[in-house]
This record gives sequence, C-alpha cells and structure tokens, in this order.
Amino acid sequence: MNVSSLFEKVQLGDLFLPNRIVLPPLTRCRSTQPGNVPNELMASYYKQRSTAGFMVTEGTQIEARGQGYAWTPGIHSEEQIEGWKKVTNAVHESGGVIFCQLWHVGRVSHCKLQPNGDAPVAPSAIQAKSVKVFIETGLGEGSLVEPSMPRELTTEEVKELVNLYRQAAKNAKLAGFDGVELHSANGYLLNQFISEHTNHRTDEYGGSLPNRLRFLKEVTEAVIEVFGRNRVGVRFAPLFATTTEDRVYLGLVESNPHETYICAAKMLNDLGIAYLSIAEADWDNSPDLPETFRSELRKTFERAIIYAGRYSVQKALTVNSKGYGDLYAFGRAFIANPDLPYRIQKGLSLNQVQNDTLFGGGEAGYIDYPFSTQLST
Repeated sequence: MNVSSLFEKVQLGDLFLPNRIVLPPLTRCRSTQPGNVPNELMASYYKQRSTAGFMVTEGTQIEARGQGYAWTPGIHSEEQIEGWKKVTNAVHESGGVIFCQLWHVGRVSHCKLQPNGDAPVAPSAIQAKSVKVFIETGLGEGSLVEPSMPRELTTEEVKELVNLYRQAAKNAKLAGFDGVELHSANGYLLNQFISEHTNHRTDEYGGSLPNRLRFLKEVTEAVIEVFGRNRVGVRFAPLFATTTEDRVYLGLVESNPHETYICAAKMLNDLGIAYLSIAEADWDNSPDLPETFRSELRKTFERAIIYAGRYSVQKALTVNSKGYGDLYAFGRAFIANPDLPYRIQKGLSLNQVQNDTLFGGGEAGYIDYPFSTQLST
C-alpha cells in the first residue's frame, strides 16, 4: 500500500503541517481532582503522540456548567490554564501543533455535575435521550446515567455564553495553544442550537436555519477575535442516519442534514476559518457519508477539511485521492499507538485498544502502550 500521500505537507490556516495524520479530540477523563485540572500524566500522553501532523485536545469545558462527564478537564480557571501549559510546552518541545477543543455539553449533563446541583442549560427544555452521562459515585469511581431535564437559556444568557467562549479562547491562548476548535458536533450545546429537534426557541436564536446558526456564528466570531481566523476550526457530525446501539454520545439527524450542514459550512467559509472537522457516524456497520455531501462540502468550504470516524488507512487514502479531504483523524488507533504515523509509514502492525482503560484511571491504557521501537528491542 502506497501511503506517501498521507505524508505530504499540508496547509491548515497559516500553519504548514508535516503530514495529514490527526490526533482527534478523545475524552479520556484523566484530569486531577478536585478542579478538573490538566496534569503531567496528560502532558506525557499528548507528547507521546506529537508526531501527528495536527493534534486537538479532548473536549475541554469552557465553564463549570459545560461538563457532562466526570473528570474531564476545563479551561475556565487559573489552575486549569497552568495545567494546560504543561501539555502545550511538552507538545511544542517535541515539535507538535495542538489546538484546544472548546466544549460545552449543554443539556447532555446531570444535576450532580452542575454547580449547586442545578439543572443543565440548553436552547430549549428538552431532555436528551438515547445517550448517557458519567457521574462520580465515589473516589475514582463513577457510573453512566441518564441526563437530567435541562432548563431553557434566556436570550441574555445566550449572549453571556458567547462571552464565555471568548474568555475560554483567551484562556487557551494564555495556556499556549496554537488555536482552538469549537465542538459543534455529537449533540452538544452548539449542535443543540443548530438542530430543529433541540431548538424550539422563538427569539433570534431559534426558528429558521439562519437563526439556529446564529449562536455558532457569534461564538465563532468571538474566538476569531482572540486567535484570528487562521487558528480557528469547527467540528460537525452531519449524521444522515442513526442507531439503536447503546451510546454515550451520538448526535442529531436533521430532516435535511445536507442542507443544514452545507449552509453551516458556507457561513463558516465566509468567516474564513482555518478548517472544518467532520466526524462521521462511527457505530458498527454505520453508513458512509453520501458522496454528494462530500462533493458539495468540498465546493462550499475552501479551506482545510478533516475527516474522522473509524477511519482506516485505506479509507483515508481513498477519500484523499478523490480530493474531498485534507487531513484524516485516527482516534482509537492513536490511543493504542503513540507512534501511529511511523507505523503507518512503515506498514507496521498496530497495538489494539484496551477498552476497559479508555475512561478514567492512571497510566495503564493511557501512556503505557508500547512504541514500535520498544517492541523491536
């Protein structure tokens, strides 16, 4: 298999990356408690994987209300900013590039994760179904539970959230990140505003598709003010089908997903952001994105496009050969193979993921996966 096209230099915003291989955002729940603070263990994890052409952190909540899973890191306190500096310094010392994924789960949360045990916040008071959230039940222990009923944000609160995203971007810059990615996928807050299923508002943030895209537009403009358009990306999960498979996260299927996400892509193209990240359906036997969508997206969005979602090397090569994408993310493979680009380039076998150590814990199943050079000595 000729993989040379995955090792071509590629432009993302004003950055020139050494290869097309991406470490995507992967929730691992290893932050220090209390305070959801990034730590030395996380710095080691990201440093190990810094031969990726491009890296995006795990979802990082922009405020305390933005958390939907125990032990995920934040970017809203001084302690968290200092913790992330350990990560960015480690990655930069190894020559890597890393963006912070700014995350707010909105309604996909539980009262036990919210300040003062309050209800989660959302565009509309509609409870999330078919997904789970993770709450702490004891020291280092937790369980998956149904999300709580959310309350609807006021118009003024929506505008305050735009400012919270702006502040989170400022915090990310202080922490040394090269840029930020807005998590607008998988049924979380930004996605909730876009979706006809979760946004029943009657103010300027609800109703028509342009109105439902308004919050994303204002948030994107806010973080561009901080980092500049060349250092901002947005992630979508444009689902064209769903599943009954038991899921922690999923997403929302619009009545016309093609129109919804092409319209969103055009808006973001006009704002001039550096890239779109497209998270494809990733459950067992999930359908591929329609070719018509890939083609239209490529015509609509003029800058870099990242594809993710159970990608194999062969699938990345195929999509790349058709000109639909620019970079390709390998999630589970990168968890288990810190030197994944080298293994792909040399055609080496891959370590398999340990499913029981994906979320929470310490070094095991996190920074102890062997490098190929370790296996050969």
